[in-house]
Amino acid sequence: MPGVPAAPDLSTQPRPVYVIGAGPGGLAVAAALRARGIRAVVVEKSESVGASWRRHYDRLHLHTTRRLSALPGLAMPRRFGRWVARENVVRYLEKYAEFHELEIATGIEVTRIEPSTNSADPADSATSAKSLPEAPGWTLHATGGRVMAARAVVVATGYNHTPLIPDWPGRDTYPGPLAHAAEYRNPAPYAGQDVLVVGVGNTGAEIAVDLAEGGAARVRLAVRTAPHILRRSTAGWPSQRTGILVRHLPVRLVDRLGAIVGKASVPDLSAYGLPRPTTGLYSRVKQGSIPLQDVGLIDAVRTGRVEPVASVESFDGAEVVLSDGSRITPDAVIAATGYRRALEGLLGGLDVLDDRGRPRTHGATTPPNAPGLYFTGFTNPISGNIRELALDAEKIAKAIARTVRT
Repeated sequence: MPGVPAAPDLSTQPRPVYVIGAGPGGLAVAAALRARGIRAVVVEKSESVGASWRRHYDRLHLHTTRRLSALPGLAMPRRFGRWVARENVVRYLEKYAEFHELEIATGIEVTRIEPSTNSADPADSATSAKSLPEAPGWTLHATGGRVMAARAVVVATGYNHTPLIPDWPGRDTYPGPLAHAAEYRNPAPYAGQDVLVVGVGNTGAEIAVDLAEGGAARVRLAVRTAPHILRRSTAGWPSQRTGILVRHLPVRLVDRLGAIVGKASVPDLSAYGLPRPTTGLYSRVKQGSIPLQDVGLIDAVRTGRVEPVASVESFDGAEVVLSDGSRITPDAVIAATGYRRALEGLLGGLDVLDDRGRPRTHGATTPPNAPGLYFTGFTNPISGNIRELALDAEKIAKAIARTVRT
């Protein structure tokens, strides 16, 4: 493990780079900036780093390997194992912030970002206007009436920010508990119950398996679109490494390769209500849907412990109406139906989001109309989210180092 980084002198930088969000992406950017002698202040609305990781369900492990999931400047300990558990991810993020001596302000929520009306840096007051151009800047408005001046801003509030439950017709008439997957911790509250999990992404699939293994009487999994399923590792080779290798290949080629690998490594589950998808694997990735990493779903479906059913159409009192016309009466429903980025209020009228509320740029590229505004963590890459956050952090830090006067 490398020694503690030397502390750069940041005392002459009264207007820092503000990083919004103390998850893996925000911490990585702050560390990469600090390594370049640029003051970065991480602003986090919760009271601790890695807040989203602290709230994830107990069973969760990274689907990416420990070696390929470290952030810049600090390896993950070998004792965490190959597939790092949720609680160890939290420990790592805490250690990362401490190791890099990051400047973190917790309990503060940034509510609006806008271009600075007075972008001149106070530290430049004695500098001739002819020797250095005026630096661009941003103003951040935060809870408690705080107003902060920034040289640049990095938004790292996360891909999974605000839980989204579809507005199913009749949803309010359902008498049983209906919770988003973000509220799920472990199967104990569902022991002996008939549970419907809605959504067959990685979260929904793993929660369904957790329930089946943890004492639920019956577990059904509502499937709207059949997922691509990959073995997390085959003969010691993690699927993440394949994702890294094929990421820049043509989509059609990867689709063909994915179909061949899928048929060779994953059994056909069509007879159990989970057919092979008709859209290519990489085509789906480009649409924003990454493959499902198998952590027990295949066996659970084949043994009947998890029963795939049609997607949810509506609720009718205690009954859930499915898209194939059938009706079921589960004791509880868990909606693994995704999240919203929830950036609209933060970014106001800056015109930097697409029609789905996602940043139009990410990494080291800034919007043409908003120089100095960076985004990280708003993509869902096949090569592994934390790995890409680490790469983006270095790119963003280099870009800021070229444009921000230190």
